[in-house]
Amino acid sequence: MALRRLAVRSVAIILATVVASTVTLFHSGAALADPLGDFLDPSQDPALAAATPLGEPWFDPPPGYESLPPGTVLNTRNVTVGPLITPVHSTQILYRTTDSKNRPVAAATTVIVPTAPWAGAGSRPVVAYNMAINSLGHTCAPSWTLPRGLAKEIPAVQLFLAKNYAVVVTDHEGPRQAYAAGRMAGHAVLDALRAMVGLPELGLPAQSPIAMTGYSGGAIASGWAAQLAPTYAPDVNIVGTAIGGPPVDYRILLSSMNGTNGASTLFLAAVTGVAREYPEIFQLMNANGLRLAQLAKDMCVTLLAPGGVVAPIPVQALSDVPNVDRTPIAEEVIRHTRMGGDLAPTTPVFIYQGQHEFWIPREGAERLYDEWCANGAEVRLELYAGEHVIVALSGVPGSHRWIDDRLAGIPAPEGCSSFGR
Repeated sequence: MALRRLAVRSVAIILATVVASTVTLFHSGAALADPLGDFLDPSQDPALAAATPLGEPWFDPPPGYESLPPGTVLNTRNVTVGPLITPVHSTQILYRTTDSKNRPVAAATTVIVPTAPWAGAGSRPVVAYNMAINSLGHTCAPSWTLPRGLAKEIPAVQLFLAKNYAVVVTDHEGPRQAYAAGRMAGHAVLDALRAMVGLPELGLPAQSPIAMTGYSGGAIASGWAAQLAPTYAPDVNIVGTAIGGPPVDYRILLSSMNGTNGASTLFLAAVTGVAREYPEIFQLMNANGLRLAQLAKDMCVTLLAPGGVVAPIPVQALSDVPNVDRTPIAEEVIRHTRMGGDLAPTTPVFIYQGQHEFWIPREGAERLYDEWCANGAEVRLELYAGEHVIVALSGVPGSHRWIDDRLAGIPAPEGCSSFGR
């Protein structure tokens, strides 16, 4: 009860601040339609919580693109990304993909290729590096941050480029910036790799070995891509996937992140991101929930994350529906966004996870390991001492060695095995 009262006070403080900002914006003439009215008396219209468009025509797919096959290239442009040490040539691709409900959408990816020729055997290896975007706005996506030198995970990209691998960094949240919507993310990653092959000038043909990897929010995209590939994109030449700290099941996160200091606003942002793919969620929100969705709709992780320290708001405070997380809508969305279950990769997987995780508990990684193994996947699970931030660094050497072996054509050990469990 005390937590709920704190949450209500936190919401009130936030909304009072936002009302003042909205009034200022309204009187400045910079707003569209009736923003003050939409904020004070919000409707359950998903459009009010949609990310503000960038206004760049390059991202607009051509008429009729919906009838084209997934992975079809729709537009390209050369970009400069960085800061990097390795000399590279970078190309952004707009391509046709599929959202969480199997509807056609367009997404963007950035393909970064070292200018030095590949001296090894076969075609140049490719790493699909999926950043932990963890954000709701279009200016948070890699296609926007990479050319501006603002991508926080650029050092990880550089590590792979230093090995003369090509790196593909995809806007895996899709055109709606659907943070934490795993099916959208998996489709986007797989179709980005198809689009890459569709541009011969990149020098990355279909036989190029591809490894996928990502940590935390990036593990959502990589893990979903791995388990969707057998049915959605069997033509993509994936040789292995390494994921760390994977958020596997939102039922687990409801206990570990929801309403907790430091993580609650990221959890609420994930709810908003998922709602963009499953708009029926907006039916469950009360006025404060709808207002907060409007407030956060363009925020990047640097603004979203700190709020969890000062305003640990549980998702239940943003709905008037009793036991909202047990409603048929919530149960179905949680089921549809849960990694594992009946889906499993047919290529090897490496999972690393902190033994002392408190926001993304090891239970999720261990359950995923068990389910994938039960469905015939080859999985290596390694549990390391530490929590999420520590293992993000300590897990790099082991995961990189594993990726290097797969890209070199060294077979993964058969079956499943674990360390530290």
